[in-house]
Amino acid sequence: MLSGNKIHFEISERKILLRTFDVASVFGALFLLDKLVDFDYFSFQRGDYYELTVLALYINVLGTVFEMYNLQVASNQLQVIRSILFTATATGIFYLLTPFFTPFLPLNRIQIVYFFLGLFAGLFVWRFFYQAFLASHRFEKKVVLICDRELLPSLIAYLADADPHYRVVGYINPDESDHGTVKADVQVIGVGEAASFVTENGISEVVVDSKKAKRMTVFLYTQLVYLLENGVIIRDFAQVYESMMQRIPMEHFATDFYRYFPFSRSNNNKLYLIIVKALEMLFSFAGLVVMSVLLPLILLGNLLGNRGKLFYVQERVGKNGKAFRIYKFRTMVQNAEHNGAVFAATNDARVTPFGKFLRKTRLDEMPQFINILKGDMAFIGPRPERPIFVNELSRRMPFYETRHVIKPGITGWAQVKYPYGQTMDDSLIKLQYDLYYIKHRSIFLDLNIIIKTFSTVLFYRGQ
Repeated sequence: MLSGNKIHFEISERKILLRTFDVASVFGALFLLDKLVDFDYFSFQRGDYYELTVLALYINVLGTVFEMYNLQVASNQLQVIRSILFTATATGIFYLLTPFFTPFLPLNRIQIVYFFLGLFAGLFVWRFFYQAFLASHRFEKKVVLICDRELLPSLIAYLADADPHYRVVGYINPDESDHGTVKADVQVIGVGEAASFVTENGISEVVVDSKKAKRMTVFLYTQLVYLLENGVIIRDFAQVYESMMQRIPMEHFATDFYRYFPFSRSNNNKLYLIIVKALEMLFSFAGLVVMSVLLPLILLGNLLGNRGKLFYVQERVGKNGKAFRIYKFRTMVQNAEHNGAVFAATNDARVTPFGKFLRKTRLDEMPQFINILKGDMAFIGPRPERPIFVNELSRRMPFYETRHVIKPGITGWAQVKYPYGQTMDDSLIKLQYDLYYIKHRSIFLDLNIIIKTFSTVLFYRGQ
């Protein structure tokens, strides 16, 4: 996007750029190999565009699994090298082992080496260029915030966490007239200087906290209208927060939250619900087959590491607040809650060594395929909580029970976007992600969650 003489990229534009040039750079590296050495496993001269499409699909899907399109990872040299190595290796293996969709395995093993080198070199060279040039300050997005002074540090932190190239350079508070700096390089701007500061400093966007908008002076409002007419983007912070953080900022909503939180049409889309239900049944039967294969090993691990009952049954709250009994492999010592129910914590002393392995790999969730077949749960949705915690959280958090409008799930947006919650603040953040899923529920978002779930398991980040 071009703002004045300053080029910057939105989050979606950066991700499209990364995905497009990941594929293009790999194709370019393989094309050079085809010209420079005796490489005929992957040939552009055959004109088989189907094979090219399959390779592009593998790169994009497996790149998502290994976090190639996480902007924080993409800007970190060590992390992105790790992601490139994993993505290139996994793409090469999948491509070689699916000859029904791809060329047959070459008889000459050097062809396989060339193929892996082409994958890695193409990704590495392009990502090195991206970090050195496109991820630099040349293409950052300059922003001015209109908000209360006490909110400024948290709002800046939210925005920087979502996009490392989104930089707040100015701050306007109509209630104050002081000048100078308030945080790092953030300039305090007087109300009378708002339009000139934005124009002279190549500001791309002005973000207004909705609470502050109610107290905005006519003079400042007039300046914002002038800036809007001259091509400067003016956005509400709640809108920016939701699009960048991919969660609902509940603390910025009043009792009229329904104005900002329309439910996804997919929640009432019968075709979508039928497709999802059919896939859930299919995945649940497949999951139970896999569980039966792994059961002897899990039984042995439970015998040696847990020393007690294999299964754990507990009451949870489901759709419309209806209670049901959830099934899991036991991960804690027996009588873990003899002193009463408490939130599980990181490095919880009640979790057994084998239970920790089950949690990290998410194997402890496999019996919940039974809950899906019974109709108590879905494959994707908010995690079901215990009634005692639901009652407590509902008292402390507005709209908490809104998450019960759909079935709870084995995995979900909150699970793949945020680590295990131990406090009320953690529960609030996970609620924001759950409500974002309910608001934006779709096949595309469901696929995104499934792919990110694989990342959670592969990087051993389970709860």
